[in-house]
Amino acid sequence: MGAPAMVMFLFLVVALAVVVAAVTLAVVGGGDNGPLPEAAPERLRDSLPPDRPVGRADVDALRLPVAARGYRMADVDDALGRLGAELGERDARIADLESALAGARAAAAHLSMDKPAAHH
Repeated sequence: MGAPAMVMFLFLVVALAVVVAAVTLAVVGGGDNGPLPEAAPERLRDSLPPDRPVGRADVDALRLPVAARGYRMADVDDALGRLGAELGERDARIADLESALAGARAAAAHLSMDKPAAHH
């Protein structure tokens, strides 16, 4: 290695050391600001409405918060539990209404067959 190459190499090593030291101080907290503040965990921002059934728009607008290692499991479990319960209630209600409608149609068909034909 020639003298100019050696000087350039030493300059690059010193510059790299200065950059690493500056980044380390910024992250660890050297200076007036102190260490970086601890980030508060995100909370559920678009909560499901507590006073009415959940609609399609509510589900579309739902944004589950992300924690350090993914979603907050408790928030996800609560939201999915609520959705599952409401969907189960709706499915049961729809089945009841369809059954009642089928019974009403059968009764109406039975009555129309029992009516005597009008005589002219």
